[in-house]
Amino acid sequence: MAGALRPSPFLRLAVAAVLIPGSALGQAPLADPTRPPAPAGAVAPGAAMAPATGGLQTVIRRPGRRPLAVIDGSTVALGGKLGERTLVRLSDTEAVLQGPGGREVLRLTPGAEKKPPTPPARADRPR
Repeated sequence: MAGALRPSPFLRLAVAAVLIPGSALGQAPLADPTRPPAPAGAVAPGAAMAPATGGLQTVIRRPGRRPLAVIDGSTVALGGKLGERTLVRLSDTEAVLQGPGGREVLRLTPGAEKKPPTPPARADRPR
C-alpha cells in the first residue's frame, strides 16, 4: 500500500510544469488598477523626460500677502525680479514682465483663448 500513495514521476513533472512558470509571473510588477490611464503622449516609466518648457506655471494668491508667480521654476513676488525682468502685473491666468526688451505677457494656458459665453439658441416650443 505504501507504493500506491507515492505520486508517479509523470505527475511530479506535470505539477512542476504548472507551478514553475507561475512563480516567474509572480515576480513581475502589477499595474495599479486605481491609477488613471496615462495620457496619449506620455513617457514610459524609466524613460528620460525632456525638460519642461518655461513660462508661467502657476499663480499663488495668499490672503494679506503679495501674490506669487512660478515662472520657469522660480518663485517671483509681484514687483520682484526674474533676471533683468520685473513682474509688474499678475492675474489668475497671466503674468506681465517688464524688461529691457519690453513687456512680455505669460499665460497659464497659452493656446486657450478666452471668449464670452454665447447664449443658447432659443427654441420655439408649442405650448
